[in-house]
Amino acid sequence: MTQSKRQRERQWKGRKQSQNPHGNVKSFEQLADEAGKDERK
Repeated sequence: MTQSKRQRERQWKGRKQSQNPHGNVKSFEQLADEAGKDERK
């Protein structure tokens, strides 16, 4: 049997969103912490 269009779209969106081609995106807090560490050196 074929899948419903909504089910196919839901699965496609899940696969698309689970991809991380550039690695995890850091939060602003993590970036600020790293910038603060660089300034202290």
